[in-house]
Amino acid sequence: MTQSTGSGEPLDRSPTITGVGMTVFTNKDERPLLELLTTAADRALDDADVIPTNIDSLHVGNAAAEAFNRRSGLANALSSELGITDITARRIENTSASGASAFLDAFDAIRSGRSQAALIIGGEKMSAADTATSTEIISRITHDAEYEQGVTLPSFAGLAADRYFRMYDADREDLAHVAVKNHDNARQNPYAHFDKEVTVDDVLESPVVADPLRLYDCCPTGDGAAAVLLTAGDDGVEVAACEGAVGTHAVADRSDPLKIESVREAGNSAYAAADVTPADIDVACIHDAFSILEWLEVEELGLAERGKAWQLTVDGTTNRDGSLPINPGGGLKARGHPLGGTGISQIIELVWQLRGDAPNNRAVGDVNCGLAVNVAGFGNNSVCTVLKGETA
Repeated sequence: MTQSTGSGEPLDRSPTITGVGMTVFTNKDERPLLELLTTAADRALDDADVIPTNIDSLHVGNAAAEAFNRRSGLANALSSELGITDITARRIENTSASGASAFLDAFDAIRSGRSQAALIIGGEKMSAADTATSTEIISRITHDAEYEQGVTLPSFAGLAADRYFRMYDADREDLAHVAVKNHDNARQNPYAHFDKEVTVDDVLESPVVADPLRLYDCCPTGDGAAAVLLTAGDDGVEVAACEGAVGTHAVADRSDPLKIESVREAGNSAYAAADVTPADIDVACIHDAFSILEWLEVEELGLAERGKAWQLTVDGTTNRDGSLPINPGGGLKARGHPLGGTGISQIIELVWQLRGDAPNNRAVGDVNCGLAVNVAGFGNNSVCTVLKGETA
């Protein structure tokens, strides 16, 4: 690989992923944030058999290091830890979509010719703040007017679930199957936050968070980091598209609270750029911060008809052995959701599945096209990525 200072020619083919690595997502990791990020980066470089000095650009996804960890300047500190100089390095913040947004930044850098080898690292250390402080930090993601009214992200999810049940034929027990499925997937993933079987009764009997949503409908917060090496080379897993879109910020201003326009727009743009349709998607990693979001996003992405996504969960279509596996790594619900690390971990899961690296108990079979969607807030900004099997 050659060093680039930004004078390269635009790439006339898709970038490829040649290395991935992550830390275990957990409720508390004793290592500092910078060490988590460095560990994930080292693992991705080892996977690609690339030394740090061959990197042209560094893209760090992190949502709130200042608030959680009193830490700024992450990209510069990380480049120093990795022993890299004479590169471009920057941090990308887009709340819970910071990871995929950093990936999009790197994708654009490779496509434009500004970088030949881009290292993307996303991570968060949320355990450094107590529960009240963490809740306040996350609550600030909402629109100012909604924050002042005391409306939180779990509240939006609870209201959406209630409306979905009233609009369509799904009920509370049907939704419990999302958590059951994703916990079962996470049990096969050694990097997942949870290693715990959950039954429908467990979900229905867990404490109410925002009626009708209960504890097992909600993802955990925690610590973790994930990294990907993206290159201009022609071998590796092809990144056929990476597209982002914003939607209406205030949920109260949306015409229909069950529609997430940013997911729909990012998905449609990604399908067009990758020259695929929803029917071509073999496996998907969906941003299920709350169980109801898995259904809403599957419908926005055209993977199910409006009001029908719940049927795919109940009839097993979205199981690991189903025809459209959703969140085979456990999703945010059970793999975990360290904000800045989530979008990268979704891409890593797809890479493992497409390369055939996932172990037999988590592999989803013969797949060639995967999709990941990473969402900021309650859908005000989304990034959709489409990957295809290794090109050589």
